[in-house]
Amino acid sequence: MLRDSSRSRLLLAVLVAAALVLLVVDARPGSDPVTSAARAGGELVFAPTAAAVGAASGPFTRVYDGLSQGPEAADRIAELEETNAELESELQAARIDDQRADELDALLHLSGLGGYEVVPAQAVTRTTARGYAHTATLDAGTASGIEPNMTVVNGEGLVGRVIEAGPRTATVKLATDVNSSVGARLEQTRKIGAITGGSVPGGPEADMTLELFDMEAPIDQGDRVVTLGSHEGAPFVPGVPIGTVDEVQVAPGALSRIARITPAVDFAALDVVGVVVEGPGTDPRDSVLPPKPDPEGDQ
Repeated sequence: MLRDSSRSRLLLAVLVAAALVLLVVDARPGSDPVTSAARAGGELVFAPTAAAVGAASGPFTRVYDGLSQGPEAADRIAELEETNAELESELQAARIDDQRADELDALLHLSGLGGYEVVPAQAVTRTTARGYAHTATLDAGTASGIEPNMTVVNGEGLVGRVIEAGPRTATVKLATDVNSSVGARLEQTRKIGAITGGSVPGGPEADMTLELFDMEAPIDQGDRVVTLGSHEGAPFVPGVPIGTVDEVQVAPGALSRIARITPAVDFAALDVVGVVVEGPGTDPRDSVLPPKPDPEGDQ
């Protein structure tokens, strides 16, 4: 810090005078050598002082700018975050709509192959808690022509059967329920049996189990199973894919062969389904099954 003395006063007077001279010179138009030299000299003399003042005042300037722009910036950020959330929600909804459209196409394809007249519906809830049956609730009921003992399918195969129906909703017992039993037939043969939900006593753990009544009937892993069909199509219409043989078990002294079945339907992801309100005129046999993959083409 400069002390108040005659020398310091003289230095201050010189600096003020120089500043005034520079202001006059800088205001003059043109770029003659004298003016340019004076400007350069002024920059050389005052640049360190200006830099020091700028460095000292910089933090305060930034704080002021932040305070002045803070509320607007925060509001803008909040607005952008809200817009982003809306876009993500719309994108997710579009994805769901696309997925449901694909599932509806698959359902209509299956119903067309089998000659089934279906009422599309959505599985809005599913009950699998301990102590409850494996059931699903549909968002369509008697007002749409749905009644108990109607077959329920999706684009992959058999879902179950309607056990209760109200005006706007219906309850479906899934084919994986332990109390569910479906007449079944092996692909390309007349060998029949029964599909039950879960495992049978003494059988392998499974979501579905096939009991084939003919002990001599050939059955191998990968064989596919379809519904046999019921009298007048209630509760099950014929030809609906049920699943694929995963493991075969022959119990000593048993009167039937037991096979673990991998369901055709992904029961953990039920969404769009169809209730068959009118069965086919003739048994579609195996025409509803998708083509088997070509083993040679997979190599």
